[in-house]
Amino acid sequence: MKALQLFGDRDLRLVEIDAPPPPSPGEVQVRVRAVGLNFIDVWGFRGMAFAKRRLPLTVGAEGAGEVAALGDGVEGLKVGDPVALYGALTCGKCKACQEGRDNLCEDVGGVYGFHIDGFSRELINIPARLCVKVPAGVDHVQAACAGIAFGTVQHMLFDNARLEPGESILVHAGGSGIGTTAIKMAKAIGCTVYTTVGDDEKGEKAKALGADFVVNYREERFEGEVRRLTKRKGVDVVFEHVGADTWNGSLLCLKRGGRLVTCGSTSGPSTTMNLMQLFQQQYRITGSFGCRIENIRQSLDKMAHGLTPVVDTVLPLADFTQGLERLESRKVFGKILVTL
Repeated sequence: MKALQLFGDRDLRLVEIDAPPPPSPGEVQVRVRAVGLNFIDVWGFRGMAFAKRRLPLTVGAEGAGEVAALGDGVEGLKVGDPVALYGALTCGKCKACQEGRDNLCEDVGGVYGFHIDGFSRELINIPARLCVKVPAGVDHVQAACAGIAFGTVQHMLFDNARLEPGESILVHAGGSGIGTTAIKMAKAIGCTVYTTVGDDEKGEKAKALGADFVVNYREERFEGEVRRLTKRKGVDVVFEHVGADTWNGSLLCLKRGGRLVTCGSTSGPSTTMNLMQLFQQQYRITGSFGCRIENIRQSLDKMAHGLTPVVDTVLPLADFTQGLERLESRKVFGKILVTL
């Protein structure tokens, strides 16, 4: 079968590999139909893995497909069912997994496509508990956005930041896959949305999604604009994933007692911050990584009810490298996906 594998830094090859054996007890064999691209793929492509991995490595951390075969003991799924795939090989046994806090698994085997062979292949055997049935009305491309883009945002906004209807939120990088999703999810509950973008074209697209105020960070200091627009009160929540370049500005955008939730550090992992500002303003800062399996179910339900992903580009599997390069260029608005 075909698979896309990483052989070294920026060396991706479409190769033929052996098809998997029949699924073991408790496993499902999935025919992969679509794979979403994310910055974790870019990091792996650049050789920035921060854990052990073996090359060649089949890439792809976010995917969806249909059930091709069932192992013994699998219930709740049948051959032909469309499924979205959870992107980490959790143990399913530890306290965190048993409590549904899958992204805090105490014995995780790795992230698919980053530490262990991922979803960019025609067939994969995967534990059935990591497969989430896709509801009617959601296609494979949309479902392939559930594992990271939608799931991450659902977890950040509602599990961690506890975003409430009518609150105000600053969404960084409003043209990114998670940025576009955050704008749509926040507007869906009646929030006032401020967002940053890198050019005016993205700004117009962000407004079309529902953003109330847009700041072109290449032309204006976003923290000054947000404070001006809020009459120096600040926002309730900052959705942060840019990192060092925006960190302290993000804190300045918060109102007293405001919440910052972060899932990324694209511009760099290290910064300094004013600790007196932190405790005097009573900020609440939460780190967020990945999502719970339940967040994927919640995300798919939102898709089924009309809150769909913003898709920038859909490419064939052979053009995965082209998709990563487009993602690196930051000329993207929404999600880039490949289909098999």
